[in-house]
Amino acid sequence: MLCPFCSHRKDRVIDSRTSKDGESIRRRRRCLKCGGRYTTYERIDDIPYMVVKKDGRRERFDSRKVLEGLLRACAKRPVTVRQMEDMVGAAEEFVAKSRDRECSSRRIGELLMRMLREIDKLAYIRFASVYRDFTDAEHFMRELRRL
Repeated sequence: MLCPFCSHRKDRVIDSRTSKDGESIRRRRRCLKCGGRYTTYERIDDIPYMVVKKDGRRERFDSRKVLEGLLRACAKRPVTVRQMEDMVGAAEEFVAKSRDRECSSRRIGELLMRMLREIDKLAYIRFASVYRDFTDAEHFMRELRRL
């Protein structure tokens, strides 16, 4: 495993947990060179989970894309990386449990927005503004009033 901070190959597993469904193992690792901590997931590689986009295209579920969206929405907010990792895990579990191993991006986005709304309202608004593609200030204000 390469350290995402310094690319060193040696690390130490400091915590391992099995997911609720028993289909993956989450490992917290510490780089033996720089001391950086990061998370890896181990799971069986089989038929991919698919996401159906707004325009009907299908693409593989990519937890990194979900995390990147959450990182942008939660920038400079008091949302921990652990909370974001938990939300990504919940989204992945949601897709995994869906019928036919695929789920609409709309349903995944709604799930993430529900979780963000409970954690941090500003991060929720940021995520919603991109996800729902607010077209004008009034659309944005309607969402703020709902909060």
